[in-house]
Amino acid sequence: MFAYPVAVRRLHPLDWVAAGLLACGLLCLATGLLPTAAAGSALSRIAPLLAFLGTVIVLAELTSAAEVFDVVAAGVAWAGRGSYPLLFLLCVAFAAVTTVTLNLDTTAVLLTPVMLALASRVGIAPLPLAMTTVWLANTASLLLPVSNLTNLLAAERVALSPSGLARVMWAPQLASVLVTMVCLWLFYWRRGRRGAADYLPPPAHRPADRVLFGICGLACAGFLLSTLLADLPLWAASGVAAAVAVLAFAVRRPAALRTSLVPWRLLVMVPGMFLVVQTVDAHGLHRVLAGAIGTDGGVVGMFRASAVGAGLANLLNNLPVYLAGEAAVPAGNHQQLLALLIGTNVGPLVAPWASLATLLWYERCRAHGLRVPLRSVAGTGAVLAAGAVLLATGALAVAN
Repeated sequence: MFAYPVAVRRLHPLDWVAAGLLACGLLCLATGLLPTAAAGSALSRIAPLLAFLGTVIVLAELTSAAEVFDVVAAGVAWAGRGSYPLLFLLCVAFAAVTTVTLNLDTTAVLLTPVMLALASRVGIAPLPLAMTTVWLANTASLLLPVSNLTNLLAAERVALSPSGLARVMWAPQLASVLVTMVCLWLFYWRRGRRGAADYLPPPAHRPADRVLFGICGLACAGFLLSTLLADLPLWAASGVAAAVAVLAFAVRRPAALRTSLVPWRLLVMVPGMFLVVQTVDAHGLHRVLAGAIGTDGGVVGMFRASAVGAGLANLLNNLPVYLAGEAAVPAGNHQQLLALLIGTNVGPLVAPWASLATLLWYERCRAHGLRVPLRSVAGTGAVLAAGAVLLATGALAVAN
């Protein structure tokens, strides 16, 4: 029998999906199904996104290895003082801030294992903590360009700086987080669901290397401040912060610097998604989306755009759906475009493949032995998606 190389046997199913998407996109380009000009335009747009994605994930991985997240998680549990309601508020804040400042994929990849480890340390049910992570990874990703790859595309289209996008999206972001909190409490955190009245707070976590802890913590803080205050491209800010973390590890713990820190799967999957969607767009998707979204730049058009974005994101995937939908929204309809952004960011909570963050979250849960009840997660996710998209779009219309 033919023996596959060890490297091939170790590939995760998501690796095969990523490779398949890229191969399909390149095949479309090679056969002429995808025009060269359209492919070049798509790849030129995503080059800065890939640079940002690669460097920010490296920064987040090294920050996690420096135990910054562990210290914060233990601090959150200690600050909860054994009270589930207080722990709930603190975990929501932790997940939301991580998503806003480091991006939703970082929350899914790095905060999920931290939350699951926290659950085992204090002896509480893991599913409420896991659901807090995955839901807020999506619903808290509206505020800054750094929070989501789709935000980078939208901010470029409507010519908004990071602070400008925050001024426009603060109300939708607040609305989506509040709806998420209500659904989390009702479906997963209330007494009848979590199965315990209180918990025993853990001792404070002390990092093994305080120098690495301090440098990586400062690198993350500097990255956040630079995105808000400095006129720097996001990929440059994340690149500098990642370089600081890499240099610190090269001096203090060089064995931790390995090629697996680079998010190869994402760097392969994202170009593949873009090429495939550009191909479909060239063969009729644009007309379908244009008809569904419409040209009304007012309130009705905003709700249509957010609903179409959320629905198609759960059928396909939010990133390519946003890209295709962006081309279907008239150039001057900035509010309608931001409503589409709400649908594609907040809405993909039903299907496991609806967002890359959700896919990564399922992978992390499986790696930690947590069985995710797919049917109930999809049902509760549908309730949250409908409520959060509706209220966030209304908040966008009222506040702007």
